[in-house]
Amino acid sequence: MCGIAGLALSDTTESAAERMQRSLQLLKRRGPDRSSTFQFQLCGKVLMLGHTRLSIIDLTEAAAQPMNSLDGRFTLIFNGEIYNYKELRSELTADGRRFSSASDTEVLLQAWAHWGEAALVRLVGMFAFVIFDREKSTLYGARDAFGIKPFYYSASGASFVFASEIPAVQALRPTAQKLNLQTTYEYLVHGKYDAGGRTFVSDVLALPAGHQFTYDLRSNVLQIKPWWVPTITPVEPIAFSDAVDGLRNHLLNSVRLHLRSDVPLGAALSGGLDSSAIVGCMRHLEPDAPIHTFSFIASGSSVSEEQWVDSMNSHVGAISHKVSITPAELVSDLDDMIATQGEPFGSTSIYAQYRVFKLAREHGITVTLDGQGADELCGGYVGYPGPRIRSLLDEGRWLDAAAFLLRWKEWPGRAGLDGLKAAVAEYTNDAAYQALRRLNGAKACPSWLDGNLLADAGVALRFPRELPPQTGPGRRLVAELARSLHGVGLPALLRHGDRNSMRFSVESRVPFLTTTLADFMLTLPEEYLVSPLGETKHLLRKAMRGLVPDEILDRRDKIGFATPEQAWLMQMAPQVREWLRYPLGLPFFRQGEVLKAFDEVVAGRRPFSWQVWRWINFTRWYARQFAV
Repeated sequence: MCGIAGLALSDTTESAAERMQRSLQLLKRRGPDRSSTFQFQLCGKVLMLGHTRLSIIDLTEAAAQPMNSLDGRFTLIFNGEIYNYKELRSELTADGRRFSSASDTEVLLQAWAHWGEAALVRLVGMFAFVIFDREKSTLYGARDAFGIKPFYYSASGASFVFASEIPAVQALRPTAQKLNLQTTYEYLVHGKYDAGGRTFVSDVLALPAGHQFTYDLRSNVLQIKPWWVPTITPVEPIAFSDAVDGLRNHLLNSVRLHLRSDVPLGAALSGGLDSSAIVGCMRHLEPDAPIHTFSFIASGSSVSEEQWVDSMNSHVGAISHKVSITPAELVSDLDDMIATQGEPFGSTSIYAQYRVFKLAREHGITVTLDGQGADELCGGYVGYPGPRIRSLLDEGRWLDAAAFLLRWKEWPGRAGLDGLKAAVAEYTNDAAYQALRRLNGAKACPSWLDGNLLADAGVALRFPRELPPQTGPGRRLVAELARSLHGVGLPALLRHGDRNSMRFSVESRVPFLTTTLADFMLTLPEEYLVSPLGETKHLLRKAMRGLVPDEILDRRDKIGFATPEQAWLMQMAPQVREWLRYPLGLPFFRQGEVLKAFDEVVAGRRPFSWQVWRWINFTRWYARQFAV
């Protein structure tokens, strides 16, 4: 696991080497073991590729980057892991390729030299990489199918710069940064972020998950295209029992590959089904190996998961490590966590995850496995009632749709009216959707923002609505799951996990997120994922019988790394006021109104919501990023 950075510039008034060193210094936590660069002159430009290394597989210098191919044509920088590197190496060796290291990095380089972009679909792993082809004067790059590993870039005129994190991109750019107002508005008002290519910084973009690019250093032309998209069309009929066996085998095979490492491994365990499934698979595959688990415990809170954590640890005989958090610790770590994330984020649950990775590092663990992605592939959260009801209606199953809604609402945290609203929303056009949101009491522009200033700056003041790029009758639920892999939701969760783990030089692996598992799950009958009784992750619960305690499989609630956010922030009210009062100099952001609204929340005259955290997060992030 590493950090990568690169630049191609014709303007060398400031040393490219100095820019690169600043960028790599910002990525040092991603790769504390080694830092190195490659420089090349061509087409009137200076090209530099930089890399910081966290050694995981083949700890020798033979695996160092930037790595050159044996014939000198290609140079690679790579952030991530290729889990099936041993199988690919055997295939490449049989085809006559020669290797000088035992690393997955060289396997990736050789695979590209041998197959070109056709290598991408063969890779099982998480990655963001760039390859320089001297023969064609071209940079090639790609990001893994789910965007587990980050890649940011900025292209302007004859310059192209990229890095694993936004501040590292900024260190390479010759121009000053500017706030992206559309992204800022959508985050502050609607909680939307990490969706699409836009970031909070104008002219710095994220390469979308599952995409590749080419950059011609002669013509300065950048081309981007997808290399993987989810499949939702059923392949052939499959019995439920066969689907149970299929999921179990796919997940066990994925965990087996994800356990490959030359350094100690552990697991992040929240106590929920997803992380418990990963730990259960680890024990099944390695009956005698020590398993270290790391968990956040919300002591004395209704959202505490400790009993479930203890149950799973006891079931597999794991060595348990737990951390609890006080509001004072959040205050102390807040600025570092915000700097770690690089951009604003959704809630204080990210701090719980931050502390879990810190705990893992303190106990000498370099790699952890995590259950992220199971909700999106297996039909989790609250079961996507709108799309599921629409699928049933598509098939003329009116009685089944009504029965599903009645049974769905019986689960904790659900209300029949919410399910009905979700179903109605499936049939509304955008104008009707916007009107219904307003009728429901939502505001597209609250009083603490100056809507006129934002509109004059070109900001669209509306309720965001993401629709699946692919759908079809009877496949509305899986279409929504496929959308969530690359739309609002999973990309943000993966960003949180990547930055928090890298802050402590820990590699976080997510075995649910492989294209093989995704293509299997999204082509199954929808009732296998969310049952007619409204049970979420129906198939996963069945597939994990025997590997995970029944009491966890039969849970009817979902908490995860949840924090007692309201209690924390209310205890921190005096400090929060100081943060919100800090002068940002943003005319559209009415800080006096924000303070007034916060005081109403504290006094109980206004309901508490995640909006409070977004105020705090944005003001602290902006003060650090722009106002200093």
